[in-house]
Amino acid sequence: MAIPQREIEATDDSRRKLIIVVAIISALVIGVLFYFLMRAGSSGSAEPTLEGAIRAGSPEFESFHSKIVLDEPEADEAKRALGDIVMNLQTTVRNFTGRTINGLEIRAAVIDHQGKPVKERTVVVIPTKQAQLEPNKTLLVAVRLEGMTEADDRANIRMEVTGFEFK
Repeated sequence: MAIPQREIEATDDSRRKLIIVVAIISALVIGVLFYFLMRAGSSGSAEPTLEGAIRAGSPEFESFHSKIVLDEPEADEAKRALGDIVMNLQTTVRNFTGRTINGLEIRAAVIDHQGKPVKERTVVVIPTKQAQLEPNKTLLVAVRLEGMTEADDRANIRMEVTGFEFK
C-alpha cells in the first residue's frame, strides 16, 4: 500500500519545522552560555598582593619610591572575537635603590578623560615573573587588561609601583 503524496509532504514540513525550532533554541542556549562565561571570566578573583611589602605612607616608601623608576608605559590593544577589547600595557622598571628588590607590586590602569580608572589591575612581578631585581638592572613588565568595550573612554594609561620588598 502506497502512502499518499500529501502525507509525505506534511511529514517533511513538520520535521523541517521541528529542526528549525531545535536549532534556534540551541543557538540561544549557546549564546547565553557564552555570555555568562565571559562575565565570569572578566570579574576575576581578588588581585594578588605582596605580603609585608613597603607601601605608600611609610618613610621607607617615600625614600626609595623615587629610585624605582618606571619608563613611560606603552600599550597596544586588540579586539577579541567575543567583542571585548584587550589592552597590553608594558614598561621597563629600573632599580636605582642600591639594594636588591625581591618583591615588587605594580598597578596598571587605563584612565578616562576625568582621571578615573576604566580598568585596572595589580600584579606581583617579583617574585612571580622573576626572582629578584639587582641594583642598576632593568626588568620588562607587561600587564594585560581585559573586558573593555568600544564605548569605554580610554584616554590614557598609567603604571605605578604600589609596593616593594628588599633582600
